[in-house]
Amino acid sequence: MATSIKRDFGDGTYTVAFGDDDIYTTLTDSGDEVDDWLDEILRIHRRRLNYLVVGLDVEWRPFGRFSEPNPVALLQICVGRRCLIFQILRADYVPDSLFDFLADDRFTFVGVGIDNDVAKLRDQYGLEVEDVVDLRHLAADTLEKPELRSTGLQGLVWEVMGVRAEKPHHVRVSAWDAPRLSKQQLMYACADAFASFEVGRRLYDGDY
Repeated sequence: MATSIKRDFGDGTYTVAFGDDDIYTTLTDSGDEVDDWLDEILRIHRRRLNYLVVGLDVEWRPFGRFSEPNPVALLQICVGRRCLIFQILRADYVPDSLFDFLADDRFTFVGVGIDNDVAKLRDQYGLEVEDVVDLRHLAADTLEKPELRSTGLQGLVWEVMGVRAEKPHHVRVSAWDAPRLSKQQLMYACADAFASFEVGRRLYDGDY
């Protein structure tokens, strides 16, 4: 299953296709735009806030020549068919609404290796993610397949969604702190966040 950009609206928003799903994606380094995005998510899902599943992922700046720390450069959040890609390392500021959203214990944040991701967010930005579930453990327990505890996101997409996700491996260690992300980086970041959300949602809803 391929990922592609169906439409570039020219204002930092895109329609990214993940197989048959269209994900409305916002790429930004603006705290104000993050504030607006979160307001919209809370408005759209106001009747389901006690059951909200949120896909979460981060991308790190690669190690430099002198092995300086590799901070989180991107924070990706996906709810439903809406994805936020926040260039947090280049942000003008990190809004209070993001602190509140991540710390809201009504929401379940899901991802692969998510414990390491949230530790970096806490240590580097003071962002606390309250309710965290590693999709590997959730899938292993829900599907009664212990071997899934050691699989990656692509393996979970196949196991839960029944599709093979195609990801450009060369993008994984690219310059995630670049001022302008490439289209390949945008698709990679969006696909990871959406796949995390969709696998989590299906496991919780029994839709697998």
